[in-house]
Amino acid sequence: MSERLNLPAERPCILSFTGPDAIRFLNGQITQDVSGLSHRALPACVTNAKGRLQYFIKVFAGPDEASLWVTCPADQSEGLRDRLERYLIADDVEVHELSDQWALVHASQAHDDCAFVRSSTGCFGDGFDCWWEPAKLPQLDSIDDAEAKRRRIAARIPAWGHELNEGLLPPEAGLDQTSISYRKGCYIGQEVLSRLKTAGKLNRRLAAFTIQGAVGEGDRLAIATQEVGQLTSCELPTQDDSPGAALGYLKKQGFEQTEFQVIDSNGNPVGLASFVGWA
Repeated sequence: MSERLNLPAERPCILSFTGPDAIRFLNGQITQDVSGLSHRALPACVTNAKGRLQYFIKVFAGPDEASLWVTCPADQSEGLRDRLERYLIADDVEVHELSDQWALVHASQAHDDCAFVRSSTGCFGDGFDCWWEPAKLPQLDSIDDAEAKRRRIAARIPAWGHELNEGLLPPEAGLDQTSISYRKGCYIGQEVLSRLKTAGKLNRRLAAFTIQGAVGEGDRLAIATQEVGQLTSCELPTQDDSPGAALGYLKKQGFEQTEFQVIDSNGNPVGLASFVGWA
């Protein structure tokens, strides 16, 4: 059996939804279909009426499987709860915050001693979200931030604050492949996202690159003198000049190109980027 790999423990925001209308309510608020979740944790988007990203979340059945849990980074707790409860009017749903009651470790293999586990895709591929009560969380070896970032970039997984930000159209980041259900009923932003799927036209898309040179996050991608994109996450080239890896957005003017000059904020050339594939 291969070695179990762990990400550092987290204390994310956890919102628990219970009541006879919980499934119907959440299905009307987020892009993912929350019916029949079983033992999976699914990524989902919370969007505004124009289909633009407000929050990127996970949704899954709680340990009793009678509640639905929504998680997001801890610093987004208040905003996410306010956004969801704004539309909680006549639904028979109770919302409770459980953020101080649980700790999360994402692992390549499930831990047997955790309180409950959900399958979840992440930087290890098909991995597991393992949940403990904080007082019972064991000491676990975890990969460092640099290795976690390397794996995330290699897996082409967008991260909040890098590839994902408020106002993004989710299909630009490839989230239509993982985080949107096109088979369920209406939700806020659904009409816009359905039109985007039908039209199949985006002004920019998230892509993977190999990079060479003194390249950094935020640097621009250019063809001749025309800027056609921007790097958002970079694993820097190694000291032996082996190429590094990166994620970034390409504008439609660069969709048919494979080689790009990288320029810094002052317009100076600092390296090269080669297109590998779409996220």
